[in-house]
Order: sequence, then C-alpha cells, then structure tokens
Amino acid sequence: METKRLVFIGVGGQGNLLASRLLGEAALSMDVPVVVSEIHGMAQRGGIVESAVLLGDVSSPIVSSSEADVLIGFEPLETLRALGKCNKNTVVITNTHPLPPFTVAVGQGTYPPVEETLQFIRERAKKVITLDGNAIAEEVGNPLSLNMVMLGALIGSGTIPIGAEVMKKVLSTSTKKAFLESNLKAFEMGMAAAS
Repeated sequence: METKRLVFIGVGGQGNLLASRLLGEAALSMDVPVVVSEIHGMAQRGGIVESAVLLGDVSSPIVSSSEADVLIGFEPLETLRALGKCNKNTVVITNTHPLPPFTVAVGQGTYPPVEETLQFIRERAKKVITLDGNAIAEEVGNPLSLNMVMLGALIGSGTIPIGAEVMKKVLSTSTKKAFLESNLKAFEMGMAAAS
C-alpha cells in the first residue's frame, strides 16, 4: 500500500484528536497499517493541537516538513501555520470559519482576512478544498460536530483508501450514542461539501 501522511491541525476543543483517532480505528478495521500521534501544545488555553495519521508501512509517527500528503485544517489560520508540512502535491482541506486567538479578542492583535489566507494556501498546494465546517455543524444541530464534518470532507475528497461505509461503522461504535445521529449527518454533509 502506498504510504499516506495526514496532518490534522486545529485549536484546542475543536475535536481534531478524536477525528484522527477514529480514522486510525477505521484503518485498523480494514487491516491497513496505521500510526496515530498527537501534539497537544497549549490546547487548554485555546492553542494549537496537531495530530498525525500515517497509513501504510511507516517507521516514524512524525510528519516532517514537506511530507504531508493531506493537511486537514480545522481553523484557517492554523491551516496557514501548518503549510510547512505541505509540498506542491499536498491536498489541503480547510475549514473557512475563523476562531480568532485570545490576543485578537482582547484587541492586542488583528486576524488577517480569511480570503487572503485561503488565497495564500491555494498558491502553495496542489488542491485546496474549503468549507464552512462550523456552519454545517450548526445546521445539523450539533455545534460540536465540526470534527465529524472535517472527517467527512477527508473521506469525500477521495485522497485515502478508507470509504464512507467503513468510517460510518466506526462512528457508530466509537462515538457517544446521544450524538450519533448528528455526528453521522455532519459526516455525510462534510463528504458532500468536499465532493
């Protein structure tokens, strides 16, 4: 199997660690060799959270500079910050909904225009898929399902050898039953937004 290196990037509380863990479970259920790693950073203070999922025959859990095949960004500025992991063939999937850092909220900084950020990303990646994941999560009635939207967008992009049915089965057995219906709906809408 061709090795695929995926980087999930976001802000503490957005659920990217759960998304990467669920993807790892889906890969295992298909007997695809997988390594999942996490970097928490200052997550409890709204800081960066990064995780990696490596599919195939790999010996290290780290995705170094220019090695990512897919970058899944839960926040546009964090996607921009992680561009160093990308190369000219990387597929970037990014949420367009900004989550300004604390310094912006208290008036000590400014958040760059989202469209400028996205344009910069488009100039440096092979393919960029953009979606307002927060709006989709709100639409399904579960604002906490951004991670399911982004996971759906990843599967919908067709960039990895894990299909929708396998992923839905993992979601059905590995997420809280109270949120299952909205999680599955968010996943399906994320898939539709990416395809």
